[in-house]
Amino acid sequence: MSTEQDWARQRREAAAEHERRLVARQASENARAQRLLDQFVRAAEQAELPAHPLEVQGYGGRGSARTPRHGWYLRVDRTAAVGTDGSFYVLTAPLSLWDRLRGVEPEAKPPPLVLGAGGKDGDSIDLRDALERLLPGWANDQDQPRQSAPGS
Repeated sequence: MSTEQDWARQRREAAAEHERRLVARQASENARAQRLLDQFVRAAEQAELPAHPLEVQGYGGRGSARTPRHGWYLRVDRTAAVGTDGSFYVLTAPLSLWDRLRGVEPEAKPPPLVLGAGGKDGDSIDLRDALERLLPGWANDQDQPRQSAPGS
């Protein structure tokens, strides 16, 4: 095998390993985000936080369409939500007139730990922070060990 062929083989192997690690990291982040959403849904139900009918927004502000789903909007612009079942939804899509009239069924997506990552500055928000805006203090009893007060 020539040096060029050996170099090309090593580069392919390195690229494949890089891809495997990237996929594994993404799967781990999605699993962590899903645990947060599941914990939030339980806390929201206990707190009786009202869920809202979810709507899909058309690209470029071109109308909206109702969905059969209920949940909580994670972003102020209503482009992402968590359903009452803990599913994560991206609520933007190309909508036809027919879609706007009859409604659409959003597809659940793997949840990210950061909403809008890679977007314009100021457009991203940590998932935990988005959930905290909806139900302040929801995570306090979820993932932090209780500490006794000083002197007790």
